Amino acid sequence: MIESISLIEAYKQTQYQIAGNGKRNIQVLKDAFEKIEGEQESDIYGNGEVIEAFQVKMATYLGKESAVFFPSGTMAQQIALRIWCDEKEVKKVAYHPLSHLEIHEEDGLKELHHIDTVLLGEETGLIGLEDVLNLDQEIACLLLELPQREIGGQLPDYKMIVEISEYCKANGIRLHLDGARLFEILPYYQKSAAEVCGLFDSVYISFYKGLSGLAGAILAGNKEFTQQSKVWKRRHGGDLISLYPYIISANYYFDKRISKMDQYYESAKELAALFNSCPFIQTKPVVPVSNMFHVHINRTKDQVEAVLKEIYNKTSVGLTSYLRETNQSSYSFEVSVGDQYSSIPKDKLHDAFQLLQVNLQ
Repeated sequence: MIESISLIEAYKQTQYQIAGNGKRNIQVLKDAFEKIEGEQESDIYGNGEVIEAFQVKMATYLGKESAVFFPSGTMAQQIALRIWCDEKEVKKVAYHPLSHLEIHEEDGLKELHHIDTVLLGEETGLIGLEDVLNLDQEIACLLLELPQREIGGQLPDYKMIVEISEYCKANGIRLHLDGARLFEILPYYQKSAAEVCGLFDSVYISFYKGLSGLAGAILAGNKEFTQQSKVWKRRHGGDLISLYPYIISANYYFDKRISKMDQYYESAKELAALFNSCPFIQTKPVVPVSNMFHVHINRTKDQVEAVLKEIYNKTSVGLTSYLRETNQSSYSFEVSVGDQYSSIPKDKLHDAFQLLQVNLQ
């Protein structure tokens, strides 16, 4: 009986799912290596053609002098902030209260690097120019996350980023971009990656968010900065003897999906409109500014789970595998649109949202 299984199990049994690029299984790696010759040499401790060529490719794409491949974004960003703090001899940085570094990294920046943090702006909003102007203490670096994931992937106006960048440059504050989802925001801004990154002193990008690669990150900036990052990468144990499984995967899925970001963005707006047509449901933002948004449902968990499982059973369309409590009568989940959305038959999608509209009354 569908009622007796968990929401995640019911979701796994669906044939179609609205979010993502597919299952994160071994096939992800097999596809990336399908046309790779077995005699191709691997990288060794950060050196070799496979890593160096990819780093040059990414530096060019981002409009930066140099780039370094890291096994994780957590490592890359902590190192970036450490470098800027050492440069200014000020062990203090500022970022949003819901920054990944603040809520998902077990205080790594503070415990490993002894860097103090200033939480800038309100949890429910974006960092604005006024927040930066009103800083009452010296900082070495300001980190901006574009988009701000934990509040639905919201984005500031591009003009605001320019103004913050100009202020930081004039006042000796380094500006770092948490660009884990940089590729996904370019359709909204109608800017190239190089144009956006030109406003920042250093940039981090991820290869397993919208691209759905295996893992890995790039940290980019000027040559002096990236050379220092290599030293810190070694100190952090990030120079594995070989990183080529991650690099080859990153390169393959970058080439495969970078041209699809407009499609994902348009699909996200279409999908958000479908959610917003249902009673007691609102997306945040109402109109997405990237391929991701949050869905908020003003109903109890039992009610929502029962409706979702019925939809999954009748249509085989999966909307979410989880619900996150926002208060006792409201739950939310995140949607990041990728390849899977376009594969759902329109009649199936229509049936799923028809059931959602009727049953949440």
